[in-house]
Amino acid sequence: MQQHGSRHRHDVAAAAASGYWTLAAPYTHETEIKKSQFIATAWPVASAAEALSHIAEASDPTASHNCWAFKVAGTARSNDDGEPGGTAGKPILGAIEGDGLDGVAVLVVRYFGGVKLGAGGLVRAYGGAARDCIRAAPKAFVKSKVQLAVVTPFECLGTVYNMLAKHGAAAGEEDYQSNGKVKLTLTADADQAESLQQAIADATSGKVQPTLVATHES
Repeated sequence: MQQHGSRHRHDVAAAAASGYWTLAAPYTHETEIKKSQFIATAWPVASAAEALSHIAEASDPTASHNCWAFKVAGTARSNDDGEPGGTAGKPILGAIEGDGLDGVAVLVVRYFGGVKLGAGGLVRAYGGAARDCIRAAPKAFVKSKVQLAVVTPFECLGTVYNMLAKHGAAAGEEDYQSNGKVKLTLTADADQAESLQQAIADATSGKVQPTLVATHES
């Protein structure tokens, strides 16, 4: 996972092909708008359940509103928590998507200060609080991973592991077969998979031919 500062202008289009941008760590940002206090907290998350857990834990039952949104693995949800429909959760989600992020949850807690903001003001307040929080937070690029299946003669096992080390890949448990061969499931960065396949085939004189099993993000 490569970490970058808040000023890094990531290339969303390029990232889509090989992984995604998320947050490197939780971050909190506070702002005051017409006497109302808005406290935005953002987290990197790996699942909807994790997002909802963070949101529930950080919500303040004494606050006027606890509005939130998250996007993870392409799935998005938002909640206005009593604010007029579409004035809080949707702008928060828009801040996440506007920066091309995935695996991110944002909660904006509002403490009402006595001055009504109106629908347009609420959209700007919640969206702005979320956007300022996200943009100030440290970012991380998560590479897409692929899984490769390998069946190798025992005498080639050491060669396979050497190629894995050179390509930053890893292997799961060894499954020894009755015919003297060993089955492995390899996990590699998507952008290294093709060269890893070729390297293993070349190093074993074609005795081992890794095949693609699945693609996923981690």
